[in-house]
Amino acid sequence: MPQAPGPLSADTPLLEVLRTPAGDEVLRRLAPSVVESPLLHTYQNHPVGLVLATEEGLGEEVRRQVLHELEVLDPAAAADTAPAPAPAAPSRTYEGADVAPGSAAVSAPAEVEVHQRFEVELRGPSHGNPYTDVELTARFSGPDGGSRDVLGFYDGDGRYLVRFLPGEAGHWRFETTSNARSLDGVTGELEARQGAGRGPVRVADQYHFRYADGSRYLPIGTTCYAWTHQDEELQELTLRTLADAPFTKLRMCLFPKSYTFNTNEPARYPFAREQDGGWDPTRFDPAWWAHLERRIDQLDELGIEADLILFHAYDRWGFSTMDAATDDRYVRYAVARLSAFRGVWWSLANEFDLLHTKTEDDWERWAGIIGRWDASDHLRSIHNCRDVYDQSRPWITHVSMQRTDVYRTAENTTEWRAAWGKPVVVDECAYEGDIDQGWGNITGEEMVRRCWEGALRGGYVGHGETYLHPDEVLWWAKGGELHGTSPDRIAFLTSIVEQVPGGVLEPLPGSWDAVSAGVPGEHQLVYFGNHRPRFRRFFLDPATTWDVDVIDTWGMTVETVPGPRSGRFTVDLPGRPYVAVRLRARQRADAG
Repeated sequence: MPQAPGPLSADTPLLEVLRTPAGDEVLRRLAPSVVESPLLHTYQNHPVGLVLATEEGLGEEVRRQVLHELEVLDPAAAADTAPAPAPAAPSRTYEGADVAPGSAAVSAPAEVEVHQRFEVELRGPSHGNPYTDVELTARFSGPDGGSRDVLGFYDGDGRYLVRFLPGEAGHWRFETTSNARSLDGVTGELEARQGAGRGPVRVADQYHFRYADGSRYLPIGTTCYAWTHQDEELQELTLRTLADAPFTKLRMCLFPKSYTFNTNEPARYPFAREQDGGWDPTRFDPAWWAHLERRIDQLDELGIEADLILFHAYDRWGFSTMDAATDDRYVRYAVARLSAFRGVWWSLANEFDLLHTKTEDDWERWAGIIGRWDASDHLRSIHNCRDVYDQSRPWITHVSMQRTDVYRTAENTTEWRAAWGKPVVVDECAYEGDIDQGWGNITGEEMVRRCWEGALRGGYVGHGETYLHPDEVLWWAKGGELHGTSPDRIAFLTSIVEQVPGGVLEPLPGSWDAVSAGVPGEHQLVYFGNHRPRFRRFFLDPATTWDVDVIDTWGMTVETVPGPRSGRFTVDLPGRPYVAVRLRARQRADAG
């Protein structure tokens, strides 16, 4: 976590000014164009004086006033502010005594398949503001004798919904609890029958993943932060592209994004719009959420997990600086609506450390809300920019990492696995592309190399693409079409991993100049990355004979070396980079 800032001056990096609550307030009040600029995060490491001096449309008098107010601040004292009072609990008299308990009209199916979303609709009151005035929960009691609690939510027009994802076959009962009398004490039943659903993804074998039904899951990730905030035609194009791509996980933001190449205005927002064009933080827009849900379902139909990012700092609307009560209400509403979707993951933040108004207590509180009310127990993570969150926290199911070094990225997988003992998913290793930022202009070859490097170190490295486009439709933000050379090669890597006994790679002791992974005594991959040997000597137990393959990871070819090998032997190689050698124990091949 960042330390308390020192005195501010023209030489203070803009980032440090923004991390100081009083400094952030000065800039937002006197120079809002700086804070709201889509280029903010590209120049935030420059001195604030230089940023002000080069900001177009900012008069000299304003520049002097900003610097003067920053210089006289006491950052340490300014940061010590009292927390906002907690909102009042919903009234128990929201509905009068003349309303019979449990009298709401109820609609729900009699049965669903296991791992299929079950939804109860209740017709109830709409006076006042049901988003804040009404609390609704339900307890589902299952065939195992246990129970799961879920949040209900208001969906507009007097319609309340309760959603649940049954995890086992059998007879279930539910009962609601609410401060609204008509919604309180509603009971019902459902029969969950065995079906073909795989269920949510879980951590398995400590460093890997399986679906709830036990089948193996490989997270082949990509990023389209704001794809659901684009026009409908572009969203449909994104889905068609994903249908032909190898990806099984998609990182995406709930809130819209304001950043370079992300300057368009979305059609709708998670919150209801007011007449003046602003948004009402006490009311949600059910149509926006229904649209998001449709897209999540469409991803699920493609076999793609929706890795949902709850908060991020790339914002000009104020979603990143909401007060604690609004933040909590938003998180609860998201969990109420989305936790019964099979293919959901929770990412509390993209680059949590850039959200300067949020504290560790905030992140832990939101993790607690998810843990308490997500009866499906979906995967949970939090993503870094510069500062890495304490990944040992019990609520964090897997490590979601961004590169912490310009060059060394996937290579850190070894240390991250050892440090936290959890699956390592490098969600941002940089992006294949050609934009001006170093995080977005690596080659396809380097993207694929990082994926292989991370895979053989026992982790999962995600894809991303940022090629310049005349209409600023860059995959990493808006989706659309893929233009890079890495996706097909990532699919090839996946096919190689799927051929490993057990379907995952575990690191094996290797040489100092090449990573190795597989199954001891059965299956071994050795990857040479940027190196380009013309041959390689192997020293193995002579009791085992091996079939040897030379794999061109860029050319996507597998060439089997003639004859089995054992003991001490040499394998000829093509003398170019991105080559791997695969050793398959002959006795296993014969048995198959």
